[in-house]
Amino acid sequence: MVKIAITGKGGVGKTTVAGTLARMLARDGYDVLAIDADADMNLASALGVINPPLPLTDYKELIQERAGSEAGVFKINPKVDDIVENFGVVGPDGVKMLVMGTIERGGSGCMCPASAFLRAFLRHVVLKDTSAVILDMEAGIEHLGRGTTRGIDLMIIVVEPGMRSVETAARIKKLSEDIGVKYLVAVVNKGTSAKFGQHLEELGIPLLGEIPYDEELVYADLEGIAPIDIGGETVAAVKLIKDRMLEMIGAESTTQITNTR
Repeated sequence: MVKIAITGKGGVGKTTVAGTLARMLARDGYDVLAIDADADMNLASALGVINPPLPLTDYKELIQERAGSEAGVFKINPKVDDIVENFGVVGPDGVKMLVMGTIERGGSGCMCPASAFLRAFLRHVVLKDTSAVILDMEAGIEHLGRGTTRGIDLMIIVVEPGMRSVETAARIKKLSEDIGVKYLVAVVNKGTSAKFGQHLEELGIPLLGEIPYDEELVYADLEGIAPIDIGGETVAAVKLIKDRMLEMIGAESTTQITNTR
């Protein structure tokens, strides 16, 4: 079982990391579910999914039926065990994909049927569902709660050289502590960790690996091709990160997984 949440400020490359990790785990024999929980909703392109599913928040009647009530009181544990099968799509390498969507909030910390529905869905897939879940999170990680983080093996913060990225990492660390995330690591993208690693060390965030700047990603983005289908330095670097990640969380080797099927 592998349950990974990937976060970081916009533009640092976390979606590239999330999509590439998902495809690699699928090729290793895992049954992978990739969830786009970022407001920008770009995970499909990183996976190579041409026709992504509609965001779950677009299904307002479903949410009202499952989580709402006529009295104005919503259910905090709505039925969600059929969501992956009925509202997801299957992409390259057999990766299943879902898009969470965004919630219109009247105020900070607002709870509503849509929020309850999404949190219940995340709890289900992280605690009970498939053998590998990759969550592409927004920097605020608002969708996560204590009930969800019990099932997450690792949260990866993708950062790039620059103090704004460091400040975002510090905020995510604080948020992760507030909701009980135990294992938090960083990946440096578009640069080296030689000088940047000191800032992460001061924050108490271990470094999992680094990804060099790769012009092949610009070509992949322009052509609408998933990074893993282009190859290059980024894919090689993410493979090392994937191997270290599996070793860190004590996941089964690919041979063990394949042989048990």
